[in-house]
Amino acid sequence: MDTEALRGGDPRALARAISAIEEQQAWTGDLIHELAAEEEGQARTHLVGVTGAPGSGKSTLVDALTSIWRGQGRRVAVLAVDPNSPFTGGAILGDRVRMQRHALDRGVFIRSMGARGHLGGVSLATRATSRLLQALGWEMVVVETVGVGQSELEICEIADSVVLVTTPAAGDGVQVIKAGITEIADIFAVNKADLSGVDGVVRELRQLIRSHTQGGWEAPVLATVASSGPEGAAELAEALERHRQHLDETGERGLRASRRRRDEVVELVGAYATGFARRQPELEVAAGDASEPPERLARRLLGRMAAEERNMGSAGAPPGSRGVGDAG
Repeated sequence: MDTEALRGGDPRALARAISAIEEQQAWTGDLIHELAAEEEGQARTHLVGVTGAPGSGKSTLVDALTSIWRGQGRRVAVLAVDPNSPFTGGAILGDRVRMQRHALDRGVFIRSMGARGHLGGVSLATRATSRLLQALGWEMVVVETVGVGQSELEICEIADSVVLVTTPAAGDGVQVIKAGITEIADIFAVNKADLSGVDGVVRELRQLIRSHTQGGWEAPVLATVASSGPEGAAELAEALERHRQHLDETGERGLRASRRRRDEVVELVGAYATGFARRQPELEVAAGDASEPPERLARRLLGRMAAEERNMGSAGAPPGSRGVGDAG
């Protein structure tokens, strides 16, 4: 990997590095760690998660925010997590489908990432890719989730600030609460506010949010029309900046970063173990033997994985690191 090209902002080098992360190549972790050490003391990245139901206008809203941030001189990276092709395993929506007006801007990087069966609304490689972009000094990194509704809670474990995008057509605030996602949002954008019923949704959301205020931050509810103007996008960008300042002033940013690192380790352990187990040639035979409980078989495989790790020492990647894509 040409690290100088990466440091210089070459989009092709960055695309290759992200592909290597998605393939779980062992050297990517060391590369990110090395780059992060060089970046220490420079401007910190603001990780923004944008989630919500399909059709709520997340991509259009991200496009509007990108234009605002570029006007402020900030570099913007967008990780758009999409459904997978059942044939190639890649993201169904390609990079060129999104945000065409930024295609020639070297200060904007857009990457579509396949969810690969991951149910948290993001892909397994999203965490590491976010760390890579952080290490390379991108000021704004946006993770737009796949748009699957109730399972999109994992974004709060990745982002500093989470924006939940809903619409008047999505139902009232009570339905949003029932989806189990309201409590993880830091900012609410009621998009397509030119539709009827927007005032009622905004009002009800504000009433419900007052009972879920945490850490001194009351999540603002903003009405936006991302496709027109765009209306409300500047207010959304300002709200994100206020939340960023709140995180710094309260120390919550550091706490979220620590939780993010812990959760990533846990996720990787599970992925390594799953990949290792599925590569064992005798697993199918053993699993068909009803004389041994699945729990005991699983513990035996974990013991073998640990033994192989001890034998490998520090010579290479964990035994489960290849084929992690099978973990879904």
